[in-house]
Amino acid sequence: MKTLKDFKAELLAEPAARAAYSAMANEFDVARELVTARNRAGLTQSELALRMGTTQSVIARLESGRRAPSMRTVQRYACAVGGRAVVRIEPLPA
Repeated sequence: MKTLKDFKAELLAEPAARAAYSAMANEFDVARELVTARNRAGLTQSELALRMGTTQSVIARLESGRRAPSMRTVQRYACAVGGRAVVRIEPLPA
């Protein structure tokens, strides 16, 4: 049985898939932060949705990484999980 790690490695061996994945790296990073914050707060998507006044499906879309959320949405999400959003600009590696 293939693990998720094996499946990902197999897909990313294809140049077109690797390029598409790389193009969405920032969105995936944001999604990973959102999911980590929700898990740290011990909330389900449904519980978080109630706190934000939205639906579980909206939370699922935010956490999918398919599209970058607005800063306002990230701030609302952070507040709902008992945190705060911080923006940082880092230099690219040389």
